[in-house]
Amino acid sequence: MTNTADILVIEDDTIMREAVAEWLHAAGYGVRTADGGDAGLVCVKNCAPALVVADVHMPGTSGAYVIAHLKQHHPEIPIIAISGLFDSGFGMKADDVVALGAARALAKPFKRTELLGMVAELLSTPP
Repeated sequence: MTNTADILVIEDDTIMREAVAEWLHAAGYGVRTADGGDAGLVCVKNCAPALVVADVHMPGTSGAYVIAHLKQHHPEIPIIAISGLFDSGFGMKADDVVALGAARALAKPFKRTELLGMVAELLSTPP
């Protein structure tokens, strides 16, 4: 199956970024990646993704900032916020990132099917 949507994955962890990109690519989506918040914001400006998957906790420009910025400047782009710290008691909670503007929050580790289901729902495409 081929999807026409381009998805931007913003994740500082190389292994996670490559895994998510591979899952999305295998599902037929076009994928671009960025290794941090600054690179992600540049990519949004240059490639106009249909959806963004963004890690919340990254060094430098945080995913929380990226989410708030995108909500303000590109409200048409749905965002899936990902983090290993949502339920840890450290950092932001899932409800916090949704309040910032994320359409969905997904706690790491997550299954490929969970991510692809959210992407399909937000883009209204079959998984």
